[in-house]
Amino acid sequence: MQYRGLYNLHEQRPNSKEVEPTSLEQPDVAPDSPVDDRVSQRQYCIFRAGRERFCLSVLDVEEVVEWPSVTRMPLAPSFLMGVFNLRGSIVPVVDIALTETRRPDLSPRHVVVASLAGAEGNDDVRVGIAADELFGTFSTSEPLILGDAPREVPHCCGMLRHEERLAMTLDLQRLVEAFPVPVI
Repeated sequence: MQYRGLYNLHEQRPNSKEVEPTSLEQPDVAPDSPVDDRVSQRQYCIFRAGRERFCLSVLDVEEVVEWPSVTRMPLAPSFLMGVFNLRGSIVPVVDIALTETRRPDLSPRHVVVASLAGAEGNDDVRVGIAADELFGTFSTSEPLILGDAPREVPHCCGMLRHEERLAMTLDLQRLVEAFPVPVI
């Protein structure tokens, strides 16, 4: 069975929902100044899981696919929705909106496939995150808001302003620790 990826986030897409920073967000640096003096732009993949908005660095995201046929695992923890085959690789799908009691008759619409580089000698860990809505990519030079990050969400490392709302910024290492999926 073959799955059509919506897009690979490492490639530039013509109809991307990327939001350009306003003039208020631009640093006061002359255009001919060295690159080291400029504030670096970071790019995030913004999506909704349950009622909350989340964002993940595009450097961690491999791709976003439409909701595949997910195979449930017997005796799996409640956050593990199942596994699916992505071009010959088995990817576990976790539901990070578990606490919001997702309606059982409405399955998520997308899977954000992220990859975490393994330690020396270990393989990379791939994990799929169930997403109800995908907003696209967002570039910003603003720092993360660390003081407003909810302490009860261990995989959140800060907040990011997106379209007059806040999105929880995910730390992929913390996410894999909070939702330990066996390496398949």
